[in-house]
Amino acid sequence: MCAKHEQREPEGAKMFTGLLLDEPTARSIGVTSANTVLGPVDARRLGVTLVSESLMYVLPGAQYAYDIKIDRAEVFDALAAKLAEFKAAGGGTIVDATGMFQGRDLRLYEALSRATGVHIVASTGQGPEAMLGGYYLTPQTNPPTPWPTQKFAELFGREVNEGMVVPRLERRAAAGMVATAVTESGMTPTDGSLVRGAARAGAAYGVPVAIRCGGDAHAELQLALDEEIGAQRVLIGDMDRHDAAAKGWPKLVAARGARVAIDHIGSTDPRYLSDAQRVALIVDLLDAGHADRIFLSSSATGVSFGVPGNGLPYSQVLTRFVPLLLDAGVTQAQIEQMLITNTAQLLSVNGGQA
Repeated sequence: MCAKHEQREPEGAKMFTGLLLDEPTARSIGVTSANTVLGPVDARRLGVTLVSESLMYVLPGAQYAYDIKIDRAEVFDALAAKLAEFKAAGGGTIVDATGMFQGRDLRLYEALSRATGVHIVASTGQGPEAMLGGYYLTPQTNPPTPWPTQKFAELFGREVNEGMVVPRLERRAAAGMVATAVTESGMTPTDGSLVRGAARAGAAYGVPVAIRCGGDAHAELQLALDEEIGAQRVLIGDMDRHDAAAKGWPKLVAARGARVAIDHIGSTDPRYLSDAQRVALIVDLLDAGHADRIFLSSSATGVSFGVPGNGLPYSQVLTRFVPLLLDAGVTQAQIEQMLITNTAQLLSVNGGQA
């Protein structure tokens, strides 16, 4: 079987090259423009899009460690090579879902996009609670309390409306997505404020919200929906964790109209399904009629400081996973919908939003 996949990889890698969303389909599903680091782009032209990747991840505080050196030129070369490989495999767009304060480097991303021709959508947002700095946990109120929902909504909303912050210097392009995460063992009060704040900002400014689920995807989705954001604008991540699959969360989330991210393709982390199990999960969702709600990604880390990266290439989905889907009877049209049509609609500003 491995040999068979190796022979088919060139086909899988090239089947999307130059493939863009046609205008009638785009019009029918509300596709408009998407916010990229180089400015608004017609979302029909995004092509194959991975919605949950990381370009440069820096564990908060690692940049100050005496034994860590972040050489931007070396980082650029490493990421440019990985993005070029992704583009050669038929890729069009990478969504950097790391959010604020975890290595996001907008000038670097602009240069990478210009040099490689890959669209880059950067995100705002924070979470879970353990990844927040003390400023957001104990601001100077009496008594000290975590930030409320509205303050997170305003923080994230400004990065959509006014541009993302280059710390202490300026604002650059508008964020294309609000990304947050819930503590895996269970939602904390601060996690709840983050989810509600992300959804409130997304609803106000027409960008999608991505939530990496914690201990109860159903409740976390409901918390976002309570902020009057359309379910089709909410992407729930980590749906390929063992516990998520065992509890039936992917089907539950999809049945409520939200988007399901199978976003650790290629990972060997024992918390997540194997790729064969991911294929079975996707087939099950397709058979249930949820083709318009499935998104594929690897959560690949291009370069990482302070923690080990996972070493996955951005081309993983196209060169390794697509052939597995084809072998399982998933059609090319269904794969194009998951990787091109769904993503163009999700990333469209106000796309599909009533």
